[in-house]
Amino acid sequence: MMTTSFANLDELAAHLRGQLERKKFILIFAYNGTGKTRLSMAFKDKGKNDDSRDTLYFNAFTEDLFFWNNDLDGDSDRRLMLNSDSRFFQGIWELEMDNRIRTLLRRYADFDFRIDTEEWAVRFSREVDGHTVDNIKVSRGEENIFIWCFFLAILELALDPDIETYRWVKYIYIDDPISSLDEQNAIVVANHLVHLFRETQSTVRTVISTHNTLFFNVLFNELSYFKNKRVSHYVLGQNRRSGGYLLTEQTTDTPPFHHIAALMELYEVSRNEKIYTYHFNMLRTILEKAASFHGYGHFSSCIKKDKDDADGILHQRFVDILSHGKYSLYAPAEMGEETKEYFRTILNDFLIRYSFNPEIFHSEREEERTR
Repeated sequence: MMTTSFANLDELAAHLRGQLERKKFILIFAYNGTGKTRLSMAFKDKGKNDDSRDTLYFNAFTEDLFFWNNDLDGDSDRRLMLNSDSRFFQGIWELEMDNRIRTLLRRYADFDFRIDTEEWAVRFSREVDGHTVDNIKVSRGEENIFIWCFFLAILELALDPDIETYRWVKYIYIDDPISSLDEQNAIVVANHLVHLFRETQSTVRTVISTHNTLFFNVLFNELSYFKNKRVSHYVLGQNRRSGGYLLTEQTTDTPPFHHIAALMELYEVSRNEKIYTYHFNMLRTILEKAASFHGYGHFSSCIKKDKDDADGILHQRFVDILSHGKYSLYAPAEMGEETKEYFRTILNDFLIRYSFNPEIFHSEREEERTR
């Protein structure tokens, strides 16, 4: 696997745009907090100026274009408001959006809706015991499904070469559309999304990023429909030493588990002087997961005991004390030299004792190339 490093998200966004000159899809897996949403915005901003834009995107900012008016006074006219200032909604009312969204929504939900184009509001209803209950407050998950279907309806228009309204779309960037969905809907959403792309002859290029391993797995396999290596798969990570970002080619449909990614980071920092106090928080989390997996009640069972410390009290106390501090990722405090040595000892003994594949701790640096 090849890893490429980038100084910042702006540089990475430019790289993805270059990749899409010869690729139709880019699929990215990244854990929460890595910078997925910020990357989608950096990508979008690369194609935006005062007069034009080229990216239709879905991310957390898209969801923020919808907000509730719960009618706190009357408690009877609850409605989901649309941000009328956003270009996301411009030019769509003449395109029968109600029917387009309703057709998509029926795949996922049992409630109905109506859009008030003068008030820029959506009111929901549901059939209960043969009667229609209007102006209901749908759940957070149902709200997310509706917003996703709203986006899908626009996506269908953008993929239709005969629709003038969305001729400006050159790229589509979708970031984590399933943050509140269960596993069944995650599979349905992934299958449905790829189906839309299969049915079109559009030249639009697409980036999809997610932190959901199941969603990544389904998309990885579904996108194999597109032959001739027109799909690239990556894992996005942060370079803690440089403050930049790492993009690693992903050759299988299962991205690295979170504990593996964390161990790789801890192994890397243990080899240099930049070991911070918050790394003990990460180490404790891994020890706790290992102890639970092996049937132990406490993480100390996974710490190797020194010959002169038969009860393992010393190393346990280091992990206990240093993992309970409120250490910030944004204003990190570097460990003292003696504490660093204890950290290295506990980590290395753990890696030896549980026999992790040594290749995962060497491939990242050996295969990384700097642009």
